[in-house]
Amino acid sequence: MLHQTLIFDFDGTIADTLGETRRIFNQLAPDYGIRQVDEHEMDHLRHLSLKELLAHLKIPKRRVPALISRGTGMMRGNITELKMIEGMPEVIVEMRRHVWRFGILTSNAPSNVDLFLRSHGLREPFDFISSTSKLTGKAKHLKAIRKTFSLRSEEMLYIGDELRDVKASQKAGIPIAAVTWGFNSRESLAAQSPDYLFDHPRDFLRLLAPR
Repeated sequence: MLHQTLIFDFDGTIADTLGETRRIFNQLAPDYGIRQVDEHEMDHLRHLSLKELLAHLKIPKRRVPALISRGTGMMRGNITELKMIEGMPEVIVEMRRHVWRFGILTSNAPSNVDLFLRSHGLREPFDFISSTSKLTGKAKHLKAIRKTFSLRSEEMLYIGDELRDVKASQKAGIPIAAVTWGFNSRESLAAQSPDYLFDHPRDFLRLLAPR
């Protein structure tokens, strides 16, 4: 297989956390003087970039680090009750057999990810869990992972569900597989020209076919 190190985003890619994220956001919103998000808005929000999303919800950038920190802390209480994206457990087990390394790069807390994976019996396949508290900090971390493991860019593949994941990978010069079952819409992801666009976890098996 061309990509021997697979690095996954967590929220929306492996874990079905969208509903929980909205619940926590709405609980925190009054503390920061920002409005809550109604369920009927979610379809529209899926088409927005990070910058557009923050502007639409009128969230000052200075508030973002605190929201992430408090939000991930609150998520820990329910993390083991959240579901994994349907089809991902089987794909994780199968793909791990064909690559050198498996990892996670997320904006969530490593402890949350660890608890979630252990609750689903899938902590063992992953060699590392890396996180960034900055919504736009993934490019730097992807470069650091490449350097740590002495990898060539083409040997890596980042997998994420958001436009910021695509942009971070492209900025780092690392191939990206965008998945359409998470936060951002298929149309918005496709417009950014990811290397791969997957509509179902089973599409990962295409990586095993000769190119």
